[in-house]
Amino acid sequence: MILDIAGAARRFHKTFPFTPLELNHVLSEKYECEIWLKREDRQVVRSYKIRGAFNRISSLTNSERSKGVICASAGNHAQGVAYCCKSMQVQGTIFMPANTPNQKIERVREIGSDMIEIILIGDNYDTCFAAAVGSNMAAAKVFIHAFDDHKVIEGQGITGLEITEQLAGIDYLFLPVGGGGLAAGLGTWFKENSAQTILIGVEPEGAASMQAAFENGYPVSLDKIDPFVDGAAVEKVGFLNYPLCKEALHHLHTVPEGKASATLLELYNKQGIVAELAGCLSVTALDDFAGVIRGKKLVCIISGGNNDALRIEEIKKVADSWEGLHHFLMIRFKHQPDGLMELFVKLLNEHHYITRLAYDRREHGRSTYGLVGIRSRSINDYKELLARIDGAGIEYKQVTRDDFLFKYLV
Repeated sequence: MILDIAGAARRFHKTFPFTPLELNHVLSEKYECEIWLKREDRQVVRSYKIRGAFNRISSLTNSERSKGVICASAGNHAQGVAYCCKSMQVQGTIFMPANTPNQKIERVREIGSDMIEIILIGDNYDTCFAAAVGSNMAAAKVFIHAFDDHKVIEGQGITGLEITEQLAGIDYLFLPVGGGGLAAGLGTWFKENSAQTILIGVEPEGAASMQAAFENGYPVSLDKIDPFVDGAAVEKVGFLNYPLCKEALHHLHTVPEGKASATLLELYNKQGIVAELAGCLSVTALDDFAGVIRGKKLVCIISGGNNDALRIEEIKKVADSWEGLHHFLMIRFKHQPDGLMELFVKLLNEHHYITRLAYDRREHGRSTYGLVGIRSRSINDYKELLARIDGAGIEYKQVTRDDFLFKYLV
């Protein structure tokens, strides 16, 4: 596949400026190297997705434009398409998963205004995509794929062109991988124009679809995915994207969703950077490469900043759980008025506090069950608490370590 990324950039930059590439002193000091952040969260729609959407829609013929466009997206591609529909006066139909953060849905409506229609369906990108492709509108309109499209890949590659024009001598580049559009486009540009740069693609552990493709030699559908990092959670990478990523990426790396959550909070609390979970993946991986990158020059892509403020509490719970500070236990205790009080007096001290309490009022024998959220000052304090629980012979289950129970109960 031949990508004219330079040509796409000339068209794109007639309308949109470069996004900043900023030296980050906090991260540079922490990892003892030179770390630059490519701030795609500062893009007009707060993510790099506008690049591919613009390149694809601007290439349509007048006849194709008159038909209108259709797409499926978890949010950022939808915003890019909506922006282009409004600015180019093209009618668009946008399918979005029903569980898309409300901030993204409202933002798409605001951007596209009267030029777009939003249809909410499915619980992840792939089910939403299937619904869009299977709709009656798919045959009548031009489909704008979120990543598996020649012109979309070409447009995302503009990110790479901007980076090499902004900075030379890059040793490492860390970038998020979802469906593979950004990795394919940016990777192709770097392979041809900065071959010495080592490219590391980062996926969330619960949706490592590119890793599965690498292992099988072609794109495969994962049996299940964790949609938590919604901007990078796809069951199957693109057929066009896979070979380009295979050629360009030197390493693929996965990071826990909890660690990405902790990174998101740290970027905001310490530096005021509002990034979404997928946008944090590149920085999240740095701990695992700390020894390798010391003394080097590297770039991390902050791919988007469309984070719903209503998710912060959820993100904080996941981050605290991953860090070993916030835990949820299902505990069996005496079914009597002072049963809970007796339990807590025996077990808790100044190093812990209760964050949540819910219990079954029904009696099971002479006992009942309660869900208890406990935040500890340190992981060692929590281990000591578990030791006291075990020593007291109390029956309990760590809900935090059971993915199914955690999502259902917490």
